[in-house]
Amino acid sequence: MEYHNPVLLKETVDGLAIKPDGIYVDVTFGGGGHSKEILKRLGPSGKLFAFDQDQDALENTIDDDRFTLINENFRFIKRFLRFYGVRKVDGILGDFGVSSHQFDVAERGFSTRFEADLDMRMNQSGATSAYNVINEYEESGLKTMFLEYGELRNAPKLARTIVGARKAGLIKTSAQLKEILKPFLPKHKEHKILAQIYQAIRIEVNQEIEVLKEFLMQTEELLDVGGRISLISYHSLEDRLVKRFIRNGMFEGEPEKDLFGNVSVPFKKVGGLIIPTEDEIKENNRARSAKLRIAERI
Repeated sequence: MEYHNPVLLKETVDGLAIKPDGIYVDVTFGGGGHSKEILKRLGPSGKLFAFDQDQDALENTIDDDRFTLINENFRFIKRFLRFYGVRKVDGILGDFGVSSHQFDVAERGFSTRFEADLDMRMNQSGATSAYNVINEYEESGLKTMFLEYGELRNAPKLARTIVGARKAGLIKTSAQLKEILKPFLPKHKEHKILAQIYQAIRIEVNQEIEVLKEFLMQTEELLDVGGRISLISYHSLEDRLVKRFIRNGMFEGEPEKDLFGNVSVPFKKVGGLIIPTEDEIKENNRARSAKLRIAERI
């Protein structure tokens, strides 16, 4: 089975405008598809560092002297690059979200297709799993999670129903959770709503929004002038953060203007939004919601 079919492979790597002797970082290594393409374009003195917190990804490591795989969350990018003596890089690639492999391994609990224990941890040794979220969060925390990360209007009812069901015993499996939430899953919309519920829980378990913000804030310092970020998002929450960061260098509000009305921002966008072609979506269903944004450090 293919570990992970890289989305927008050529476009994402093209976006880095690779210099043969440059230093690059792939913060979402997965099956190594994007990393292999970067290595093809690097010369003998180029370097590629990759991050992946998932133990399974280590099996895909690439035997190449120019390549280093770091088994850590990319929120710690600056710290671990410094450990290897790297303070500046020429490009950073990120392909966020869950890999095809993680969706396809039933026991990881990411997919709505399978029955599994409530887990959803990208890092298998992480302290918080979906089980903890569903069984231990207060009603207000569950409501906020479903509202913000699942964009579900009936978040208060979902939270109340879960808290009520917990009184009868612990909720341990996806089958139990689906049964409890059945009243909110009308036949014609069942898969869509369930996907939003799972997305909300997964983002909470893995702190995906906080991780993305922490990572983006470090790119400004890490990238050399002219260096690029090439970032693929899969849902509006991520894409909004990436878009705002590229435009303003911040996630909320507007950057300050000088006396002449000019703003100083760390990045300029390169080209417009890139989405997959119909052909790519046919070949790789996971690509359907992908959005690629590229920016250059100024």
